[in-house]
Formats: sequence, C-alpha cells, structure tokens
Amino acid sequence: MKKIIVAAVLFLATSATMNAQLLKLGVKAGVNFANQTGGNFDGISVDKEGITSYHAGLVAEVKLLDKFSIQPELLYSTVGAKYKFDEVSEDIKNELGYITIPVMAKFYLNNTFSIEAGPQASFLVSERDNFNVNDGETFEFGLNAGLGVKLTESIFLQGRYGIGLTEASKNADIKNSVFQISAGFMF
Repeated sequence: MKKIIVAAVLFLATSATMNAQLLKLGVKAGVNFANQTGGNFDGISVDKEGITSYHAGLVAEVKLLDKFSIQPELLYSTVGAKYKFDEVSEDIKNELGYITIPVMAKFYLNNTFSIEAGPQASFLVSERDNFNVNDGETFEFGLNAGLGVKLTESIFLQGRYGIGLTEASKNADIKNSVFQISAGFMF
C-alpha cells in the first residue's frame, strides 16, 4: 500500500511539473508607436503623423516542442494617427481602442532569444477623435512579427511590428500599423 501511495504522489508531482513546463500564464504591457497606412478620405489626400499609445493584457505560452511554442494573447491596444488637412487649421487625432487577440508562433534560437510571427484578430471597442466621425470598422485582421528576449525564467521583453490587412475605416482607405515594445512577467 505504501508503494502505491508513494508511486501516486511521484506521478502527481511529475505531472504537475510537466504541466507547469508546458503551459505558462502571464501579463504584459508596453508602448505602441502607431500610424495608419494609406491616406485617402473620400478621395482627399492628407498628411499623417504617428501617435504614441499603449497596450496591456494577458499572455500564455504553450510549449509544443523544445524550441517551438504557441503564444496566444488577449490585449487592449490603442492605435491611430494624427491627420493634417490643408483646409483645417488644427491637427485631427484619431485613436482607436481594440481588444486584440494575437496568436504568435515562437521559434527559440536559444534559451534567451525567440523569433515570433502570427495572425491577429482585433475588435474595436472605443474610438476617440476630435472631429466625431466614428467610422471605424468593428473588426480588423492583421499579421505580426517580432523578437522576444527572456531576461529570466519569468521576465521577458518583446519587440513586434503589426500591420493591418483589412481597412480600419468605413470611409477611408487606411490600415493600422504599429510597432510595439513590451515587458512582461510569466507566473
């Protein structure tokens, strides 16, 4: 009986250790350097400047192979641009808030560095601008690619570029693009 109990405890301890190594959960936050590509509003060409904003949310890493993981995330991220129209004296800032769901494939080059790439679905939840157009598309699809660095087993840094593949506006030929720098902690 003692051998069965000891074997069961060892089995449970080994299983818990294996599960902890296969799935990690964490949080991340960082800065966005966002802009919008394209530039025609109902046929009117405009000059654009990027905006600086933020992103934050939850992250998971599912280790599938020794050097390969899948990293799904659930983030709140703001993107947009500042527009300069010749006819308007002041700049117009358009800031879009999205719930984003990137699913990144992570290829580890060694124990510290990784290359990451994957698709992203984004759902518009807020739109702030100082000209009250509110013409943002409610769904956007894009692609991301970047690099990751594990500083410790728990702390990581990421740099990522994301480009929207679908239109961000109902009335304009624009797509979102963003460069993100993140810091995170895995539990």
